[in-house]
Amino acid sequence: MAEKLDTGPLIEVLQEASRVAVLTGAGISAESGIPTFRGEEGLWKKYRPEELATPTAFSRDPKLVWEWYDWRRGIIGQKETNPGHKVIARWEETFPTVSLITQNIDGLHQKAGSKNIWELHGNIWKLRCTEEGTITENYDTPLKEIPPLCSNCGALLRPHVVWFGESLS
Repeated sequence: MAEKLDTGPLIEVLQEASRVAVLTGAGISAESGIPTFRGEEGLWKKYRPEELATPTAFSRDPKLVWEWYDWRRGIIGQKETNPGHKVIARWEETFPTVSLITQNIDGLHQKAGSKNIWELHGNIWKLRCTEEGTITENYDTPLKEIPPLCSNCGALLRPHVVWFGESLS
């Protein structure tokens, strides 16, 4: 049987704080089976980021880049939230001072019920028009068309994620 933690002090801090920021990264989603980029089995051991996760790579071969992101969307779409995602969503619901800042692009925090999320690296379920900059959500796996095109202007859509060489915005 798992040892029960005394969460009293944490609850007290959350109740009294004027602002609380929860920061998450790959570790929380790794618990749900999402492959990470670094480490022994990291994606960058098998794939080269400069071929799949840069503006230059997308300009050179948008189909290849989208095939890789579509593969990742297929994996992520099958995964479920874990207790870590769920407890953060409960904190946010219970304590209005809690904000979530994540490096993850998988959308599992939203799936768990979190609403006040700052996604530093974007979201794999959002697509951005390369011409207009408009952002749409798309949960199709696989995508109906690779590379996907903007329904408004016909330009290429790209994953709404931060690539190597891009700044956080």
